[in-house]
Amino acid sequence: MREPSPVDQGAGSEELREHLNGWRAFAALSQFLHDDGWRPQQLEDRTDFRAYFAGEHGDIRCHAQIRIDLEQFLCYAIAPLKVPETARPAVAEYITRANFGLRIGNFEMDYKDGEVRYKSSLDFEDEELTPSLIKHAIYPAVHTMDFYLPGLLAVMYGNKTPQEAINEVEG
Repeated sequence: MREPSPVDQGAGSEELREHLNGWRAFAALSQFLHDDGWRPQQLEDRTDFRAYFAGEHGDIRCHAQIRIDLEQFLCYAIAPLKVPETARPAVAEYITRANFGLRIGNFEMDYKDGEVRYKSSLDFEDEELTPSLIKHAIYPAVHTMDFYLPGLLAVMYGNKTPQEAINEVEG
């Protein structure tokens, strides 16, 4: 499969020269996702891809983005369900407890719509974004979301308190 080029993305020659490292990173991300079997879908006119990961506890939507101008790679592993408004305070406590001690990335929740995601990111300014770096950002995100998903769902549906769910998940 052909990698999307900066020209495909609507980049002019001035922008291409100014942000060449960002565009190279976008091409590297595209190549990695295809080569690694992610079946990515590029979001229209953006430097973003959507893909799915079949976890042990559920299917996780992934969003991988290159911020061309900032030379940053962002990867989000998004929970399969949105948190009902009434459960958001308890889920906020759960993800705060889960975040403590995590070394790569963190959980976030949008209080407006209940989306929960795990973010992993890299700043590659003036450096090459390699397949190895991409891999070591994407896989911790999806595996961490999958690991904590049972507790998240238990708190969402009121089956466990945040502390009980963390104790059960983390052992």
